[in-house]
Amino acid sequence: MSNAPTPKELGYYFPAEFAPHVATWLSWPHKEASWPGKIHTIYPHYAQFVKELTKGELVRINVANEAMKKFAIDHLRKADVDPGKVEFFFHPTNDAWCRDHGPAFLINSKAKQQKVIVDWGYNAWGNKYPPYDLDDVIPALIGNHFNIPVYHPGIVMEGGSVEFNGAGTLMTSTACLLNPNRNPHLNQQQIEEYLINYYGIEQILWVDEGIIGDDTDGHIDDTVRFVNEDTVLTVIEENKNDENYSLLQHNLKQLQQMRLLNGKQLNIVELPMPDEIVWEDQRLPASYANFYIANKSVIVPTYRCDKDDKALRIIQDCFPGREVVGIDSTEIIWGLGSFHCLSQQEPL
Repeated sequence: MSNAPTPKELGYYFPAEFAPHVATWLSWPHKEASWPGKIHTIYPHYAQFVKELTKGELVRINVANEAMKKFAIDHLRKADVDPGKVEFFFHPTNDAWCRDHGPAFLINSKAKQQKVIVDWGYNAWGNKYPPYDLDDVIPALIGNHFNIPVYHPGIVMEGGSVEFNGAGTLMTSTACLLNPNRNPHLNQQQIEEYLINYYGIEQILWVDEGIIGDDTDGHIDDTVRFVNEDTVLTVIEENKNDENYSLLQHNLKQLQQMRLLNGKQLNIVELPMPDEIVWEDQRLPASYANFYIANKSVIVPTYRCDKDDKALRIIQDCFPGREVVGIDSTEIIWGLGSFHCLSQQEPL
Protein backbone atom coordinates (compact mmCIF):
# COMPACT_ATOMS: atom_id res chain seq x y z
CA MET A 1 0.00 0.00 0.00
CA SER A 2 1.16 3.54 -0.67
CA ASN A 3 1.64 6.20 2.00
CA ALA A 4 -1.40 8.17 0.81
CA PRO A 5 -4.29 8.08 3.30
CA THR A 6 -6.82 5.32 2.68
CA PRO A 7 -10.57 5.96 2.36
CA LYS A 8 -11.05 4.67 5.92
CA GLU A 9 -8.45 7.08 7.28
CA LEU A 10 -10.35 9.90 5.55
CA GLY A 11 -13.67 8.84 7.11
CA TYR A 12 -15.26 7.14 4.09
CA TYR A 13 -17.25 3.92 4.28
CA PHE A 14 -19.30 1.67 1.99
CA PRO A 15 -22.97 2.01 2.99
CA ALA A 16 -25.39 -0.89 3.18
CA GLU A 17 -27.46 -1.62 0.09
CA PHE A 18 -30.62 -0.75 2.05
CA ALA A 19 -29.34 2.84 2.55
CA PRO A 20 -30.76 5.41 0.07
CA HIS A 21 -29.48 5.38 -3.53
CA VAL A 22 -29.06 8.10 -6.11
CA ALA A 23 -28.99 5.48 -8.84
CA THR A 24 -28.41 1.87 -9.79
CA TRP A 25 -25.63 1.16 -12.29
CA LEU A 26 -26.01 -1.55 -14.93
CA SER A 27 -23.95 -2.74 -17.91
CA TRP A 28 -26.21 -3.66 -20.80
CA PRO A 29 -25.96 -7.42 -21.55
CA HIS A 30 -24.49 -8.14 -24.96
CA LYS A 31 -22.06 -11.05 -24.60
CA GLU A 32 -23.55 -14.05 -26.42
CA ALA A 33 -21.11 -16.42 -24.71
CA SER A 34 -22.61 -15.60 -21.30
CA TRP A 35 -26.04 -16.81 -22.43
CA PRO A 36 -25.14 -19.22 -25.23
CA GLY A 37 -28.06 -19.62 -27.59
CA LYS A 38 -30.40 -17.73 -25.25
CA ILE A 39 -29.34 -14.12 -24.85
CA HIS A 40 -32.41 -12.90 -26.76
CA THR A 41 -34.66 -14.49 -24.10
CA ILE A 42 -33.31 -12.40 -21.21
CA TYR A 43 -34.17 -8.91 -22.44
CA PRO A 44 -37.88 -8.80 -21.47
CA HIS A 45 -37.00 -9.82 -17.89
CA TYR A 46 -34.02 -7.46 -17.79
CA ALA A 47 -36.22 -4.58 -19.01
CA GLN A 48 -38.74 -5.42 -16.29
CA PHE A 49 -35.91 -5.16 -13.76
CA VAL A 50 -34.99 -1.70 -15.10
CA LYS A 51 -38.64 -0.61 -14.95
CA GLU A 52 -38.92 -1.66 -11.31
CA LEU A 53 -35.71 0.23 -10.44
CA THR A 54 -36.95 3.45 -12.07
CA LYS A 55 -39.89 3.64 -9.66
CA GLY A 56 -37.52 4.85 -6.95
CA GLU A 57 -34.22 5.94 -8.48
CA LEU A 58 -32.25 6.71 -11.61
CA VAL A 59 -30.82 3.84 -13.67
CA ARG A 60 -27.42 4.47 -15.23
CA ILE A 61 -26.48 2.03 -17.98
CA ASN A 62 -23.08 1.41 -19.54
CA VAL A 63 -23.31 0.77 -23.30
CA ALA A 64 -20.66 0.40 -25.98
CA ASN A 65 -22.01 2.75 -28.65
CA GLU A 66 -25.08 4.36 -30.23
CA ALA A 67 -26.22 1.06 -31.75
CA MET A 68 -26.28 -0.68 -28.37
CA LYS A 69 -28.00 2.32 -26.83
CA LYS A 70 -30.71 2.19 -29.48
CA PHE A 71 -31.11 -1.57 -28.97
CA ALA A 72 -31.47 -1.00 -25.21
CA ILE A 73 -33.97 1.85 -25.66
CA ASP A 74 -36.10 -0.36 -27.93
CA HIS A 75 -36.31 -3.07 -25.28
CA LEU A 76 -36.97 -0.60 -22.47
CA ARG A 77 -39.72 1.07 -24.52
CA LYS A 78 -41.46 -2.30 -24.98
CA ALA A 79 -41.51 -2.62 -21.19
CA ASP A 80 -42.88 0.93 -20.85
CA VAL A 81 -39.85 2.18 -18.90
CA ASP A 82 -39.86 5.92 -18.16
CA PRO A 83 -37.04 7.24 -20.42
CA GLY A 84 -36.54 10.23 -18.12
CA LYS A 85 -35.27 7.89 -15.40
CA VAL A 86 -32.59 6.18 -17.53
CA GLU A 87 -29.16 7.62 -18.38
CA PHE A 88 -26.73 6.00 -20.81
CA PHE A 89 -22.94 6.18 -20.69
CA PHE A 90 -20.61 5.19 -23.52
CA HIS A 91 -18.46 2.88 -21.42
CA PRO A 92 -17.85 -0.34 -23.40
CA THR A 93 -17.84 -3.54 -21.34
CA ASN A 94 -16.89 -7.16 -21.91
CA ASP A 95 -19.87 -8.49 -19.98
CA ALA A 96 -22.96 -7.52 -17.95
CA TRP A 97 -21.95 -8.24 -14.34
CA CYS A 98 -21.84 -4.71 -12.96
CA ARG A 99 -21.85 -5.89 -9.32
CA ASP A 100 -18.34 -7.20 -9.88
CA HIS A 101 -16.82 -4.74 -12.34
CA GLY A 102 -18.74 -1.61 -11.37
CA PRO A 103 -17.55 1.12 -9.00
CA ALA A 104 -17.58 0.74 -5.22
CA PHE A 105 -18.97 4.07 -3.98
CA LEU A 106 -17.94 5.17 -0.49
CA ILE A 107 -19.40 8.15 1.32
CA ASN A 108 -18.49 10.63 4.05
CA SER A 109 -21.17 13.24 4.68
CA LYS A 110 -18.73 15.45 6.62
CA ALA A 111 -16.08 15.62 3.88
CA LYS A 112 -15.90 18.37 1.26
CA GLN A 113 -15.89 15.59 -1.34
CA GLN A 114 -18.75 13.46 -0.03
CA LYS A 115 -18.33 10.52 -2.40
CA VAL A 116 -15.32 8.57 -3.66
CA ILE A 117 -14.88 5.45 -5.80
CA VAL A 118 -12.73 2.43 -5.13
CA ASP A 119 -11.59 0.70 -8.31
CA TRP A 120 -10.59 -2.80 -7.30
CA GLY A 121 -8.74 -4.98 -9.78
CA TYR A 122 -11.01 -7.28 -11.80
CA ASN A 123 -9.91 -10.56 -13.42
CA ALA A 124 -13.25 -12.21 -14.35
CA TRP A 125 -13.38 -14.51 -11.32
CA GLY A 126 -9.89 -15.86 -11.51
CA ASN A 127 -9.24 -15.36 -15.25
CA LYS A 128 -12.13 -17.67 -16.21
CA TYR A 129 -13.58 -15.49 -18.98
CA PRO A 130 -11.02 -13.37 -20.79
CA PRO A 131 -10.90 -10.73 -22.10
CA TYR A 132 -11.96 -8.46 -19.23
CA ASP A 133 -9.87 -5.34 -19.90
CA LEU A 134 -12.91 -3.16 -20.64
CA ASP A 135 -14.74 -4.26 -17.47
CA ASP A 136 -11.65 -3.61 -15.36
CA VAL A 137 -11.62 0.14 -16.13
CA ILE A 138 -15.35 0.88 -15.69
CA PRO A 139 -14.99 2.41 -12.18
CA ALA A 140 -12.26 4.78 -13.38
CA LEU A 141 -14.37 5.87 -16.37
CA ILE A 142 -17.32 6.63 -14.08
CA GLY A 143 -15.05 8.51 -11.69
CA ASN A 144 -13.67 10.56 -14.56
CA HIS A 145 -17.15 11.37 -15.89
CA PHE A 146 -18.43 12.66 -12.55
CA ASN A 147 -15.11 14.08 -11.37
CA ILE A 148 -15.13 11.74 -8.34
CA PRO A 149 -11.73 10.73 -6.86
CA VAL A 150 -10.83 7.10 -7.59
CA TYR A 151 -8.73 4.86 -5.35
CA HIS A 152 -6.83 1.88 -6.76
CA PRO A 153 -5.99 -0.65 -4.02
CA GLY A 154 -4.18 -2.85 -6.55
CA ILE A 155 -5.79 -6.17 -5.58
CA VAL A 156 -8.57 -8.24 -7.14
CA MET A 157 -11.97 -7.87 -5.50
CA GLU A 158 -15.58 -8.32 -6.65
CA GLY A 159 -18.68 -6.59 -5.33
CA GLY A 160 -20.63 -9.86 -5.22
CA SER A 161 -18.14 -11.35 -2.79
CA VAL A 162 -18.83 -8.84 0.00
CA GLU A 163 -21.96 -7.94 1.98
CA PHE A 164 -22.33 -4.96 4.35
CA ASN A 165 -24.53 -4.02 7.29
CA GLY A 166 -23.63 -0.31 7.09
CA ALA A 167 -22.53 -0.33 10.74
CA GLY A 168 -18.94 -1.49 10.41
CA THR A 169 -19.39 -5.14 9.47
CA LEU A 170 -18.53 -6.89 6.21
CA MET A 171 -19.42 -10.53 5.49
CA THR A 172 -17.60 -12.62 2.90
CA SER A 173 -16.59 -16.20 2.09
CA THR A 174 -13.26 -17.98 2.33
CA ALA A 175 -14.22 -20.03 -0.76
CA CYS A 176 -13.97 -16.88 -2.89
CA LEU A 177 -11.66 -14.36 -1.24
CA LEU A 178 -9.00 -16.85 -0.22
CA ASN A 179 -9.06 -18.61 -3.59
CA PRO A 180 -5.51 -18.51 -5.05
CA ASN A 181 -6.94 -17.43 -8.43
CA ARG A 182 -7.60 -13.93 -7.01
CA ASN A 183 -4.69 -12.68 -4.89
CA PRO A 184 -2.26 -15.58 -4.44
CA HIS A 185 0.38 -13.31 -2.89
CA LEU A 186 -1.89 -12.30 0.03
CA ASN A 187 -2.93 -14.21 3.14
CA GLN A 188 -6.22 -13.80 5.00
CA GLN A 189 -4.90 -11.12 7.35
CA GLN A 190 -3.51 -9.06 4.47
CA ILE A 191 -6.78 -9.32 2.54
CA GLU A 192 -8.64 -8.19 5.66
CA GLU A 193 -6.40 -5.11 5.89
CA TYR A 194 -7.35 -4.12 2.34
CA LEU A 195 -11.06 -4.66 3.03
CA ILE A 196 -10.92 -2.59 6.22
CA ASN A 197 -8.94 0.27 4.65
CA TYR A 198 -10.75 0.47 1.32
CA TYR A 199 -14.33 -0.27 2.40
CA GLY A 200 -14.10 1.71 5.64
CA ILE A 201 -15.26 -1.12 7.90
CA GLU A 202 -14.26 -2.44 11.34
CA GLN A 203 -15.07 -6.14 11.30
CA ILE A 204 -15.01 -9.04 8.84
CA LEU A 205 -17.16 -12.13 9.31
CA TRP A 206 -16.31 -15.20 7.23
CA VAL A 207 -18.45 -18.11 6.07
CA ASP A 208 -16.74 -20.88 4.16
CA GLU A 209 -19.03 -22.06 1.39
CA GLY A 210 -20.74 -20.97 -1.80
CA ILE A 211 -23.44 -22.84 -3.70
CA ILE A 212 -23.02 -25.53 -6.35
CA GLY A 213 -22.86 -24.17 -9.90
CA ASP A 214 -21.53 -20.77 -8.85
CA ASP A 215 -18.62 -19.99 -11.18
CA THR A 216 -17.48 -17.11 -8.95
CA ASP A 217 -16.08 -19.61 -6.39
CA GLY A 218 -18.68 -18.81 -3.78
CA HIS A 219 -19.96 -15.23 -3.84
CA ILE A 220 -21.75 -14.23 -0.64
CA ASP A 221 -24.63 -12.63 -2.58
CA ASP A 222 -25.94 -16.12 -3.36
CA THR A 223 -25.89 -17.27 0.27
CA VAL A 224 -26.05 -14.61 3.03
CA ARG A 225 -27.52 -11.09 2.86
CA PHE A 226 -27.92 -8.34 5.45
CA VAL A 227 -31.45 -6.94 5.61
CA ASN A 228 -30.64 -4.52 8.45
CA GLU A 229 -27.71 -3.90 10.80
CA ASP A 230 -28.11 -7.14 12.75
CA THR A 231 -30.29 -9.45 10.64
CA VAL A 232 -29.26 -11.75 7.80
CA LEU A 233 -31.21 -13.85 5.35
CA THR A 234 -29.37 -17.09 4.61
CA VAL A 235 -30.34 -19.78 2.14
CA ILE A 236 -30.97 -23.31 3.37
CA GLU A 237 -31.41 -26.45 1.29
CA GLU A 238 -34.28 -28.56 2.65
CA ASN A 239 -33.48 -31.69 0.63
CA LYS A 240 -30.78 -33.65 2.48
CA ASN A 241 -29.79 -35.44 -0.73
CA ASP A 242 -29.00 -32.17 -2.53
CA GLU A 243 -25.34 -31.21 -2.95
CA ASN A 244 -26.00 -27.83 -1.34
CA TYR A 245 -27.47 -29.27 1.85
CA SER A 246 -24.31 -29.83 3.90
CA LEU A 247 -22.54 -26.73 2.50
CA LEU A 248 -25.37 -24.45 3.61
CA GLN A 249 -25.77 -26.18 6.99
CA HIS A 250 -22.06 -25.54 7.57
CA ASN A 251 -22.54 -21.83 6.80
CA LEU A 252 -25.58 -21.71 9.11
CA LYS A 253 -23.56 -23.08 12.02
CA GLN A 254 -20.88 -20.45 11.39
CA LEU A 255 -23.49 -17.67 11.32
CA GLN A 256 -24.93 -18.88 14.64
CA GLN A 257 -21.52 -18.48 16.29
CA MET A 258 -20.83 -14.96 14.98
CA ARG A 259 -20.97 -11.79 17.06
CA LEU A 260 -21.35 -8.24 15.79
CA LEU A 261 -19.21 -5.33 16.99
CA ASN A 262 -21.65 -4.67 19.85
CA GLY A 263 -21.37 -8.29 20.99
CA LYS A 264 -24.82 -9.25 19.71
CA GLN A 265 -25.60 -12.45 17.84
CA LEU A 266 -27.01 -12.19 14.35
CA ASN A 267 -30.73 -12.52 13.84
CA ILE A 268 -30.82 -15.30 11.25
CA VAL A 269 -33.78 -15.73 8.91
CA GLU A 270 -33.74 -18.91 6.82
CA LEU A 271 -34.66 -18.73 3.16
CA PRO A 272 -35.32 -21.85 1.08
CA MET A 273 -33.32 -22.70 -2.00
CA PRO A 274 -35.28 -23.08 -5.25
CA ASP A 275 -35.53 -26.48 -6.88
CA GLU A 276 -32.47 -27.49 -8.84
CA ILE A 277 -32.27 -25.85 -12.28
CA VAL A 278 -30.22 -27.69 -14.89
CA TRP A 279 -29.62 -26.46 -18.42
CA GLU A 280 -27.55 -28.44 -20.93
CA ASP A 281 -26.36 -30.77 -18.13
CA GLN A 282 -25.11 -27.82 -16.06
CA ARG A 283 -26.42 -27.07 -12.58
CA LEU A 284 -27.17 -23.35 -12.44
CA PRO A 285 -26.55 -21.22 -9.32
CA ALA A 286 -30.20 -20.33 -8.73
CA SER A 287 -30.72 -18.64 -5.36
CA TYR A 288 -33.38 -16.37 -3.92
CA ALA A 289 -30.60 -14.57 -2.02
CA ASN A 290 -29.48 -12.85 -5.23
CA PHE A 291 -32.09 -10.13 -4.71
CA TYR A 292 -31.42 -6.42 -5.14
CA ILE A 293 -32.53 -3.83 -2.56
CA ALA A 294 -33.72 -0.76 -4.47
CA ASN A 295 -35.09 2.44 -2.92
CA LYS A 296 -38.75 1.47 -3.28
CA SER A 297 -38.63 -2.29 -3.69
CA VAL A 298 -36.67 -5.48 -3.24
CA ILE A 299 -36.34 -7.26 -6.58
CA VAL A 300 -36.14 -11.02 -6.16
CA PRO A 301 -35.25 -13.61 -8.81
CA THR A 302 -37.93 -16.28 -9.21
CA TYR A 303 -37.56 -19.60 -11.00
CA ARG A 304 -41.02 -20.95 -11.97
CA CYS A 305 -40.79 -23.06 -8.83
CA ASP A 306 -43.34 -23.85 -6.13
CA LYS A 307 -41.03 -22.30 -3.52
CA ASP A 308 -41.10 -18.89 -5.22
CA ASP A 309 -44.10 -17.60 -3.23
CA LYS A 310 -42.70 -18.82 0.10
CA ALA A 311 -39.37 -17.11 -0.59
CA LEU A 312 -41.10 -13.85 -1.54
CA ARG A 313 -43.16 -13.91 1.67
CA ILE A 314 -40.08 -14.48 3.85
CA ILE A 315 -38.19 -11.65 2.15
CA GLN A 316 -41.23 -9.35 2.38
CA ASP A 317 -41.35 -9.92 6.16
CA CYS A 318 -37.75 -8.65 6.35
CA PHE A 319 -38.50 -5.44 4.42
CA PRO A 320 -41.69 -3.90 5.84
CA GLY A 321 -40.93 -0.55 4.21
CA ARG A 322 -40.44 -1.86 0.68
CA GLU A 323 -42.51 -3.83 -1.80
CA VAL A 324 -40.98 -7.20 -2.62
CA VAL A 325 -41.26 -7.88 -6.35
CA GLY A 326 -40.46 -11.22 -7.96
CA ILE A 327 -39.17 -11.21 -11.54
CA ASP A 328 -38.67 -14.44 -13.46
CA SER A 329 -34.94 -15.17 -13.64
CA THR A 330 -35.12 -18.61 -15.23
CA GLU A 331 -33.59 -17.34 -18.47
CA ILE A 332 -31.18 -14.88 -16.83
CA ILE A 333 -29.68 -17.52 -14.50
CA TRP A 334 -28.31 -19.36 -17.55
CA GLY A 335 -25.70 -16.56 -17.44
CA LEU A 336 -24.80 -17.87 -13.94
CA GLY A 337 -26.02 -14.77 -12.10
CA SER A 338 -29.15 -12.75 -11.42
CA PHE A 339 -30.35 -9.28 -10.42
CA HIS A 340 -27.83 -8.60 -7.67
CA CYS A 341 -24.94 -9.71 -9.88
CA LEU A 342 -26.16 -7.40 -12.65
CA SER A 343 -26.44 -4.22 -10.56
CA GLN A 344 -24.37 -1.87 -8.39
CA GLN A 345 -25.89 0.84 -6.22
CA GLU A 346 -24.71 4.43 -6.10
CA PRO A 347 -25.51 5.82 -2.63
CA LEU A 348 -26.88 9.27 -1.92
